[in-house]
Parts: sequence; structure tokens; C-alpha cells
Amino acid sequence: MAGSPCELRKITCGLWSKRCLPKLMLALLVCGGSVAIARAQESHYFITYDHHMEEPGNLEVEFEPTTARPSGGNRFYSGLTEFEYGTTGWWTTEVYLEGQSTLHDSTDFSGYRVENRFHILAGDHRINPVLYVEYERLSGDKALKEVVGFDGQEDGLEPNAVARHEIEREVETRLILSSDFKGWNVSENLIGEKNLAHQPWEFGYSIGISRPLGLAASPFHCNFCPENFRAGLELYGGLGTPDRFTLHNTSHHIAPVIAWSLPAGPMFSISPSFGLTDPAYGFILRMGVSYEFPGFGRAVRGLFTGMAE
Repeated sequence: MAGSPCELRKITCGLWSKRCLPKLMLALLVCGGSVAIARAQESHYFITYDHHMEEPGNLEVEFEPTTARPSGGNRFYSGLTEFEYGTTGWWTTEVYLEGQSTLHDSTDFSGYRVENRFHILAGDHRINPVLYVEYERLSGDKALKEVVGFDGQEDGLEPNAVARHEIEREVETRLILSSDFKGWNVSENLIGEKNLAHQPWEFGYSIGISRPLGLAASPFHCNFCPENFRAGLELYGGLGTPDRFTLHNTSHHIAPVIAWSLPAGPMFSISPSFGLTDPAYGFILRMGVSYEFPGFGRAVRGLFTGMAE
């Protein structure tokens, strides 16, 4: 495609030029808008992961705002920005940047997460196992992306002035078991999280079930067709520690999820979460908006190849 804006190699600015980054971003937006968005078949849960990986070479950017209020505390708003890249057909890697603001307190950058998911078996099976490994460096984490051990709303009462000095370096692992059947997806996650500062393992779980509202695609361009909507339900909570592996005195939540995907645009999702036990947050509201850039890896390689010529 001679003269196409997607030919990033024609950007002639130097690698460290101040004008290079805006041109790269503009080219990516034009490329993303000039082709149909070929989304992965993600069920788009907020807590649960399924076996659908990002397409190789594609980049998905997502912003997830979350709000909750612990009993007796101040409401907080958390913002999580996710960059998900399809490294190969069996390997997806993600980077998360996280911040939070608490009313009558302060606004802080909480830290980052680096996540990798690996398909264990090639192809699709009745049950598809996926291995998940994540490194976290966080302080005052209020994104509530998982519940493990005895996590609960009391954790949200700690003032930011104290929490920002308590840097937690943790490794989170998951065994993901996911199945597709007649449009339905059912996924189970077994979670183990370890604080690297000599803390015990903490365990948790999440279960998700979802289905598009329509299985047959409309022959016409349609933003509000049933196949563009996906509805589901998540159940998640903590399972204690190795010496206290229990459901007692742990947090458990149930959360309906609905996602709306535009045929050639962003995906929007929302999930109200309701606490089922006393330690759990009574209500959590999660929202998400994501956009996928097909061929991002190829475009970036072309950019650097052009600079080397």
C-alpha cells in the first residue's frame, strides 16, 4: 500500500526526536481505524481469566476504573491501565500501571504489574489449561483485581500516608481452566499469591461464565446487534493460607458482567460486584474501555527497520 499511513517506516524522525512519538501515535491510530478490529474471543471478565489469548502481534490497551467504599472509611477511585500484547499464539504478556485517589485523603501512583500467560496445550480442547505468572510491585493497591487469603474491606481503611511506604513485592500464579461450549465460556481460576518478604502463600479462586447475546452474525453493519453484547457472571473470593485453608472469615463476591463491542471500535464493559460475606466490600463498581491495534508488532518492526536504512 504505497503512500498508506500504515507504512511507519516512512517516518523519518530520529529515534529520540521529540516529534517521533506523536507521529508514531498518529500512525497507529490511523492504522487502527483503517482496518476492521479482529478481536480475540475474550469473554472479558474483570477478575477471571479464560484461555483466549491476544492475537500474535496485536496490542490491546484498556483502562479500568474501579470505585468502592469500605465500611467506616472513605470512598476511593482506582485506575488501572493495561497494555496486552500477543507475543506468540501460545504466549500473551501484559503490563499494568495503577493509581488511586481516596476522598479526604490523597492521590497516589500505586505501582505496576507484569503478567504472562502461557497455553499449556496446543489447539482447543474440552478443558484448556493456561499457566499465569505475575510480578507485582504495589503500595496502597486498590484496584481489587483479585481476592486472596483474608483480603477484605478493612484493607481499604489504611491511610495513603501509611500505605505508600508499605511497598509489596509479590508473585501471583494462577491455574486457568477454561472451556467453550455452544457459545458459552466457563472458566475457573485457582490463585496462589506470595509476598516475597517471607510471608505465607495466600489462596483464592474465581469462576466466570459468559455468553454472547446472539451467536449468528448480522449480514448488515450494526452496532447494537445482539452478537456485539456479551453477558456473564463472576464468583470470586479468598481461600485463606496453607495453615488456615478455609472459606470462613474470608471475602466472597458475586458480579454480573456485560460487555459491548463495536464492530470497528472500542469495547465497553461494566460490572457491579456485591459482597456475600461480612469481610467483603458491600459494593464495587468496575468499568472498562479497551481498543485493539492489529499488527502493532509488525508496524513497530517496520519503523525501526526504516530508521536503520
